[in-house]
Amino acid sequence: MRGGMRAETSGWQDAVMELISVDEIRAAQQLLAGVARYTPMESSRPLEGLVGGPVHLKCENLQRTGSFKIRGAYTRIARLTEAERARGVVAASAGNHAQGVALAAALTGAASTVFMPVGASIAKLAATRAYGATVHLVGKTLDESLVAAREFEAEHGAILVHPFDHPDILRGQGTVGLEILEQIPDVATVVVALGGGGLLSGMAAAIRQLRPQTRIIGVQAAQAAAWPVSMASGHPVRLASMSTMADGIAVGEPTALTYAHVTDLVDEVITVSEDAISKAMLLCLERAKLVVEPAGAAAVAAIMSEPERFAPPVVAVLSGGNIDPLLLLHVTQHGLVAAGRFLTLRIDIPDSPGSLAGLLTFVGERGGNVVDVAHSRIGSSVALGDVEVNLRLECRGEPHAQALIEGLSEAGFRVLERL
Repeated sequence: MRGGMRAETSGWQDAVMELISVDEIRAAQQLLAGVARYTPMESSRPLEGLVGGPVHLKCENLQRTGSFKIRGAYTRIARLTEAERARGVVAASAGNHAQGVALAAALTGAASTVFMPVGASIAKLAATRAYGATVHLVGKTLDESLVAAREFEAEHGAILVHPFDHPDILRGQGTVGLEILEQIPDVATVVVALGGGGLLSGMAAAIRQLRPQTRIIGVQAAQAAAWPVSMASGHPVRLASMSTMADGIAVGEPTALTYAHVTDLVDEVITVSEDAISKAMLLCLERAKLVVEPAGAAAVAAIMSEPERFAPPVVAVLSGGNIDPLLLLHVTQHGLVAAGRFLTLRIDIPDSPGSLAGLLTFVGERGGNVVDVAHSRIGSSVALGDVEVNLRLECRGEPHAQALIEGLSEAGFRVLERL
């Protein structure tokens, strides 16, 4: 995948795409001084145990506006002329870019209008409005919101601040890469969530020029993975549909700019499942005490799924922490289920006095903590003289859950289904 510092294209684009330089990223870093936070780097013992060496978490979830997006948005808007800023700026975003644009516009004295998908996180919507933006909910996806933003641009003359398709956006996001090299100079592997590719492109440009031996890996949600098919095809390809909790990286198609950077500078792009993302969020919450949104946890999910891919020292970028509390509750429970720590079983037991008590006693004696229980004599699968029990319980992990299921079967309880 890696080549030189210029990406030749064919068919889908005739021009040679110029890649951004480390000097341009350093200039953006100076521009961002006093605006973007120099985010901390936290070590992770659980992940270190998996890869066999140091693993560090770059905490962009603790950045202003809750994600790295302020870096690119401010770099782009601050470099507009006064006349351009007077026209106002417009953006499309699932939430994080929206907040970055809204704050950057407020800091530079520009009016901002943001188009967000109808299903955007309430927390991200409220925060964007709180930073001063006028928000319109249009479309089901970021791509549909972007169409509306372009129409607004054409009608009102506002400057479009694209979430990833501009060199200044990449230069601003690339400052994350500079900080990583300052904080962990010997980093061997950098792992970054990948949607449109603005963050990965900017970081890769910085890291590849300053520490070329570092391995750079992008991570997509498997149910919204435009990059693998695009790279296999040799040009950007639009997905027909997407369905992932990681809305921050649910982008249907790369642009020519980010495609050139990623294909030229990045070593590998991999995908992770929804279960893996929820497990990673749970690990960040429980073990690192960090609230991370699904897209922000993608890099951690990749390490947990295939630790042998990542040579230490590893840096995983936690790209954002903006998550609705209700979604956090849902995803936390999903993560517990995926980790085998929350178990729901459908069981048949005899309809006789003491049967239910015997089942609950059996579970309790083997370390299962019953959360709730429901039983019914009615159902197509319930035999005459039996009762169907839905049992929800807490376990110590997947091995314990499997041992409980096997023990129930061996004890004569008929386990119909694991839900």
